Amino acid sequence: MSSAFETFKPAFTEPPGTNLAGIPIKGLKLPSPWVSYGLPYHISCAKHIRDDFNASRVYIIASRSLSRDTDEIEKLIRTIGDTSIVGIRKGLTPHTPWSEVLSIADECRKADVDCVVTLGAGSLTDGAKLVVLCLANNISSATQLARYSVESTSIPSEVRQPTVPLITIPTSLSGGEYFSLAGGTEDSTNHKHGFLHSGMGSKLIILDPELCLTTPEYHWLSTGVRSVDHCVEALCCTSATAASDEKAEKGLRLLVPSLLRCKAEPRDVEARHRCQMAVNYAMDNVRAGIPLGGSHAIGHQLGPLGVPHGVTSCIMLPAVMKYNLKHGSSNPKIGPRQETIKQMLWSETEVASALTSAGLEEGSADLGDLLDAIIRTLGLPRTLRELGVSRDLIPALSERALDDFWAPTNPIPLIEAVQVQEILEAVA
Repeated sequence: MSSAFETFKPAFTEPPGTNLAGIPIKGLKLPSPWVSYGLPYHISCAKHIRDDFNASRVYIIASRSLSRDTDEIEKLIRTIGDTSIVGIRKGLTPHTPWSEVLSIADECRKADVDCVVTLGAGSLTDGAKLVVLCLANNISSATQLARYSVESTSIPSEVRQPTVPLITIPTSLSGGEYFSLAGGTEDSTNHKHGFLHSGMGSKLIILDPELCLTTPEYHWLSTGVRSVDHCVEALCCTSATAASDEKAEKGLRLLVPSLLRCKAEPRDVEARHRCQMAVNYAMDNVRAGIPLGGSHAIGHQLGPLGVPHGVTSCIMLPAVMKYNLKHGSSNPKIGPRQETIKQMLWSETEVASALTSAGLEEGSADLGDLLDAIIRTLGLPRTLRELGVSRDLIPALSERALDDFWAPTNPIPLIEAVQVQEILEAVA
C-alpha cells in the first residue's frame, strides 16, 4: 500500500447523533477528525505538525512494545526533528489510570507543549484525549479531574475545549481514535469513568498499514473482531436506518475477508489497509448513535476481569446472535436482518471458503455459526474458560450487564439477569 500520494479527508461527513455510547451530547461540539493515509506515518505526521498545526513543541506518547521492540519511535523523532520533541512517554498502563494522565499533563504543561502525538492504540489514545482536556482546563489533581467525568454532579459551568491538537497513529483496529469519548480509571477506587466534552478527541488520525505489520497477530485480529462486532450489531439493530445499514455493510465486506487474509498472509499490507478503511465505517455508526446490543453490553463487564475488548467480542458476538435468533420469533425484524448478514458473508469468496472449510453449509448454518467459524479460523478464543473466567462469576456478571446502556437496546431487550446468564452459560 506504499504510495507517494496522500489522501487527506474528514473521517465523517455527517454530524454525530443525539447520543454517543448512551451519553446525551446535546449542546456539545464534536467535529470530525481528519484522516490521512498513503504516506509513511512519520512523513505524514511531520508534514501536518509543520503545515497544519504550526507546532514546534511536540510531546509523544508511544506504545511500550513499539518503543521496546522496534525503531519506529526513533524514526518518528528523526523525521519531526529532535529539537521539536519536548517530551516522550513510553507506555501507558491498561485502562488509563488518572495518575499517569495527570503526570503526562504536568510534563506537557511545564514544556509548553503545542501538539500531542500518540504512536500505538488502546489506552494511549484515551490517555491523550484526557491529557489535552487537562491542559485546556488546568486540571492537575484527581479531585479536579473527577469533576469532568460524565458521572460527576458538579461539572464546571465552563469547560474549555482543548486547544493543543492531538494526532493519533493507531496500530490496532478497535477504532477508539475515531471516538470523542475517553475512558480513564480513578486510581483510588479502580473505577473507570467516561469523559465527553466539546472539542475532545483526535484532530488527525494517520493510518499506515506498513506500521501495523509490527502489531502482534492476536491483537490485530482480535481488535478487528471488535470492529466486526460494531458492524454486525449495527446491522441487527431494529431501529437502524438505510444509511447506517450501508456503512455497516461496507465495513463488514471490507473487514472480514481482509482479516482472513491477514491471518493467511501476515505481511499482506493491502489487506491491512482494507481493515483500516473498514474501521472508519464501523465507527461512523457508533458516532451516529445507532444502538448496539448484547455483545457490547455483556462484553463491557468482561473488561474489568482483564479481557481485552476485542476478545470480549470474540466470545460474546456469536452467542448473542444465537440467543436473539432463538428468542426472536415475536420480532419480525430479527431473523431477516441476521439472514441479510449471512448472505453478505457467504457472497464474499474468501469468507465462503473459510466457512466451507469449517464444515458449514449455506442453507443450514445460522449467523452465530458463521461468526464462530470465522473467529476460530482467525485462531481467537471462543469460550470464557479459555480466558480463565470461571463459571461462578456468571451470576454477578449477568446482574452488572443489565446496567449497561446497550443491554435494553439489544434486539431482544436484556432486562433480566437470567437472560444474560443463558448467553454466558453458552460460552462458559
